[in-house]
Amino acid sequence: MGPETLAQVLRLLKSYFNPDQYPNLLVGLAVSDDAAVYKISEECALIQTIDFFPPIVNDPYDFGAIAAANSLSDVYAMGGEVTLALNVCCFPEDLSSETMENILRGGADKVAEAGGVLAGGHTLIDKELKYGLAVTGLANPHRILKKANARPGDLMVLTKPLGTGITTTALKMEIASEPEISASVASMKKLNRQAARIFQEVGVQACTDVSGFSLMGHGLEMADNSNVQLSLFMQKIPFLEGAREYAEKNLFPGGTFRNRNCYVGKVRFEASIGKKEQLMLFTPETSGGLLSSVRPNKLDRLFELFERRGHPCWIIGEVKEGRGISFKG
Repeated sequence: MGPETLAQVLRLLKSYFNPDQYPNLLVGLAVSDDAAVYKISEECALIQTIDFFPPIVNDPYDFGAIAAANSLSDVYAMGGEVTLALNVCCFPEDLSSETMENILRGGADKVAEAGGVLAGGHTLIDKELKYGLAVTGLANPHRILKKANARPGDLMVLTKPLGTGITTTALKMEIASEPEISASVASMKKLNRQAARIFQEVGVQACTDVSGFSLMGHGLEMADNSNVQLSLFMQKIPFLEGAREYAEKNLFPGGTFRNRNCYVGKVRFEASIGKKEQLMLFTPETSGGLLSSVRPNKLDRLFELFERRGHPCWIIGEVKEGRGISFKG
């Protein structure tokens, strides 16, 4: 569902919700965030999320692993750890049992890697194959990471390169090279668990993961929720190998244009940033990295931990007074 349609639906749902009636609901419909959070006690909060989608790669095992990693990511974006997951399966009647098993095995392996338990799920017959997870996580209620706490002076950190939406579109068009697709699949299968743990250890201001609404959409949610402006630098944003080349060939998924139509009014680009570069920033990502705002005095420690654990991260901009997002070349 596109962001404009989703916003309209959520406006209707919010009319039924009075946050004063549910003081233990720390994150819900009142403010857009990555998952729901419910306080169980002073030491424990429950994180709940669900995500599923059609195949974006050809290999069933990889599809299951990517869909699972993407579903688990919202727990990490909130600063939690995965505890429990349930399969969400929409399988065509003529889908082979071998394919089903490989999809479920890919998902199960990712849940196990996350330290969680896969405890069942729900399956229905559908014309279009879809798979994902309903996920439960736990966190300290006083250390929940939200989109709403970015402050002027923070630096913006990204933990995975962009470009999965473009490279998987090139795969569908049968023009993507094997090394580029392998790199994209590896990125999508990588859990955000380690990055989230580092963010919690250092203590970051705000956090979200980059997925279907693109860097632009998720960044704008952080800016809007925090009442700040994100000032990002195009040349510092990492992209997967081949993404720029495929963008030059206009290999953008349909979600790119839905995102652009929704968000373009809140974005300013320097004249040096071309139209296709702009579209890359509106392109949906699958199982993307975490985007976080960090106080400058914590940056050295942050990069020390990422380097020590062999995990990449990039400074892609800063937080300023104002609204929306601005991009410099």
